[in-house]
Amino acid sequence: MERFGFVGLPNAGKSSLYNALAGGGALAAPYAFATVDPNVGVAKVPDDRVAKLAEMSGSAEQIHATVQFVDIAGLVKGAAQGEGLGNRFLSHIREVDALVFVLRAFRDDDVPGSSDPLEQLETLEVELVYADLESLEKQAEKRRKAAKGDKSLLAEVEALDAAIEALAAGTPLYRAGLDPEHFELLRGYNLLTAKPALALVNLDEAQLEDPEEVLAPVRAAFGERGDSAVIGLCIQLEAEAAMLDPDSRAEMLEELGLGRGALDSFLRAAYEMLGLRTYLTTGEKETRAWTFRAGSRAPQAAGVIHTDFERGFIRAQVIQASELLEAGSWAAARDAGRVRTEGKDYEVADGDVVEFLFNV
Repeated sequence: MERFGFVGLPNAGKSSLYNALAGGGALAAPYAFATVDPNVGVAKVPDDRVAKLAEMSGSAEQIHATVQFVDIAGLVKGAAQGEGLGNRFLSHIREVDALVFVLRAFRDDDVPGSSDPLEQLETLEVELVYADLESLEKQAEKRRKAAKGDKSLLAEVEALDAAIEALAAGTPLYRAGLDPEHFELLRGYNLLTAKPALALVNLDEAQLEDPEEVLAPVRAAFGERGDSAVIGLCIQLEAEAAMLDPDSRAEMLEELGLGRGALDSFLRAAYEMLGLRTYLTTGEKETRAWTFRAGSRAPQAAGVIHTDFERGFIRAQVIQASELLEAGSWAAARDAGRVRTEGKDYEVADGDVVEFLFNV
């Protein structure tokens, strides 16, 4: 299961965010290092298509796609040199697939620390950049020497040099504009700033009235990716709402003018940031969302269900969920000629409803 890690300074709201997603379990306290060992939880990825298809098919069970999230202890300035939890903190970040920077914007005199999200983002990025730079400089010279006798390593050395140049300038690799080929060659180095990243700005209730005033500078700092990579929410309100039953939660959020809340948008953004997409299967037994990598072809997507499906793939029957719901049933859609037959070269799309045919 893919997982993303919450990274932030102490008291930014990481543990409260964990509780909002997991329904409790993490200690949220106004002092540094209330979390020492990571809390790990699982959240359902919101998807209205699951419920609608289940109703159409009379499914006995609904199964959503899920992602794993990790509440990592607060980083402090100097972590790359061992301050705070130092290397222990950095090792926890290396174990996740993507980063969520939790940046505090809420104002509370009882909670120590900065409430300037830009200042916090800079501190976080400096520590991660420094850790990556130190790691690469130690390894790059060895690869340069090896490349003198093995020309196949020259492309990797070029990627290392490009990464070191960006890091030395203080730029995290996730927004350094490196060539995709360079990123691919750097994958084995497990660099902190090569991971996908988004920023979640923790607002107070007053700031919810005009969040753009707080979010715009963070988006600008994130560069070209800022519009989709920066989300604002009031974590405390979302955590309180998450502890309620669904009807009470919806009522509370509606009264606050928050609609369905920001957690759903955050989860979808995190899911898509990881390059994950969803196809669906539906029937009387269950309607289920299956997670696959964007760009996967039909046999690889089938393998998500079972390796036999990929190994013995013959063809796939495919229709978009919106079309199937419009038709009213699989049989009606098939009779109307709306279900397509696709072969092994078909690139599965998000929202496809699929029946795989295979033989082993």
